[in-house]
Amino acid sequence: MGRAFEYRKARKLKRWGNMSRTFTRIGKEITIAAKAGGPDPDMNPRLRVLMQNAKAANMPKDTVERAIKKATDKDAGDYKEVVFEGYGPFGIAIVVETATDNNQRTVANVRSYFNKYGGSLGTQGSLSFLFDHKSVFHIKPSEGIDHDEFELELMDFEAELEADEEEWLIYGAFDQFANIQKFLEDKGVEIVSAEFERIPTDYKEVTAEQREQLDKLLEKFEDDEDVQNVFHNIKEED
Repeated sequence: MGRAFEYRKARKLKRWGNMSRTFTRIGKEITIAAKAGGPDPDMNPRLRVLMQNAKAANMPKDTVERAIKKATDKDAGDYKEVVFEGYGPFGIAIVVETATDNNQRTVANVRSYFNKYGGSLGTQGSLSFLFDHKSVFHIKPSEGIDHDEFELELMDFEAELEADEEEWLIYGAFDQFANIQKFLEDKGVEIVSAEFERIPTDYKEVTAEQREQLDKLLEKFEDDEDVQNVFHNIKEED
């Protein structure tokens, strides 16, 4: 497995450790997708794959249905997806993805977290050179697929395959998400889950004391209800 797989695995284990937080995050994504493309998963590819994500996270069916219904609820908040970028202490790059119905509140919170722990909020796009924005698909291994041929076909979508006996992961360009999803569905491949990841182009080593301070900042972001994902370039502990 490559660096992208190891990075994703470490993030997923940490983020999915809190089930209620996971349900909230996926629920917001489902609501946004249903509002943008309609509540019928057969006609809405993005919603269809998010429902697979919900299934993979063991999210109850009625919770998924409520999230879809919320998209047509006039009293529900109108979520907007906003990305914040900045540096934490010790020069660590941090990208915070949010889904919020009150941007003023979210901006104030994110800025305060950075400031409190010795960081600073930057401008949007300022850290794009430090992360590869990728489409990531987790698919069920299939004995009926020729591995070499499958890898060649994926190259048409600027994607590569990392596979072992337990799971297959596809990493593709950010703007190829819909095309990769259609290719996999047309091929009859079972998509277990799919999402967007920001994978660091390089990692920064930190001391144990520095990691402890950084963890406090990252946990502050993770605990905020408006925050969907947090990406950083801290090198994982061996």
